Amino acid sequence: MRRQHIGIKLAAALLCLSLWTSLPVKAAAIDEQTRKILEDSLSIVEIDQEIERIGLQQAETQRRQQDLQKQLGIQRQQIQLQQERAGAVVRSYYMGERDQLLSILLGAKNLGQALTLIDYYEIIISNDKDILNAYQERYASISKLERKTSATASELQDIKNRLLAQRTRVTALQERVNKQVNGSGDSETMRRLIEEMTSYWENIGLYEVRRHFKALAGAMEGLPQFIKGQKGAIVTNGKTYTVTIQEEEFNRFLQSRDELFKQFGFTFEKEGITVQGKSGTMDLLIKGHYTLENTPKNAIVFHVDRLVFNGLELPDTTRSNLEKQFDLGFYPQMLLPYVKATGVETLPQQLKVQLELSL
Repeated sequence: MRRQHIGIKLAAALLCLSLWTSLPVKAAAIDEQTRKILEDSLSIVEIDQEIERIGLQQAETQRRQQDLQKQLGIQRQQIQLQQERAGAVVRSYYMGERDQLLSILLGAKNLGQALTLIDYYEIIISNDKDILNAYQERYASISKLERKTSATASELQDIKNRLLAQRTRVTALQERVNKQVNGSGDSETMRRLIEEMTSYWENIGLYEVRRHFKALAGAMEGLPQFIKGQKGAIVTNGKTYTVTIQEEEFNRFLQSRDELFKQFGFTFEKEGITVQGKSGTMDLLIKGHYTLENTPKNAIVFHVDRLVFNGLELPDTTRSNLEKQFDLGFYPQMLLPYVKATGVETLPQQLKVQLELSL
């Protein structure tokens, strides 16, 4: 059954590939209007996927919010009981009832009676402490739960806003595509081109892009070890360190990690990093930059600014989702213990990372 399923997917992919390669025009060679229509069409497909992801996130957040509300109701009932018991203890001290116990203890007629009264007194006082501690713990617990419930409500509202914005965006794009297709002079050919380009992207393109991002994420895990082996890559000046990664060496490192990168080149520029290459029928261009981040932990994080597939620029939703799925970051602590990154800079043919001791 599994082999049959794989065979069906492979046949669909080959069909899409034959359709796309047989088209009279390619994305890189078509006119600007057609290219824009295809870009908008791909954006619709990708934003639809984002809407589906947001919908699933919304359903999960709503379920979590309902669970929290249920827990909150139970906690409020329990804290009311604890509050009554704690209130009785506090009143007993305020009214001097515990002072009377102490007076009785001091008035014991003999040592045996005094020891017995001490035992009773300790039991009462210990019970009082347990009641007050239980109330404090329950109060802290419900306060934490209320904050989580509030945060979840805020998160849910943000999700709803994102969902509404993306739906508005995809509707506007669809209207624009329909208008452009109808005004193209050959709407039937244009619709066929859109359909075949979309099928090619969904069956082959997206898989290939993810495959390359996954390979790059895997390679980045070995970057610290690679840097350690490069003579002069780490320069120290007291408590500060400068890590310099040379473009040529970095490309050689990636190619040693995966055959995929033998068709791709990484270029370090002042504005950021460009990745460009071709694999089979796929042309891929990635432009991005690194930023210093301290949350959730100190790291040099890669951001995708542009993603161009076969001459067609993909939307921000695709870039953002790839960033979430594949970690292309650099973690200084994996290179040197007790350091933190304080800066990152790309220069022509170089990437520099500033570190300092964090003892």
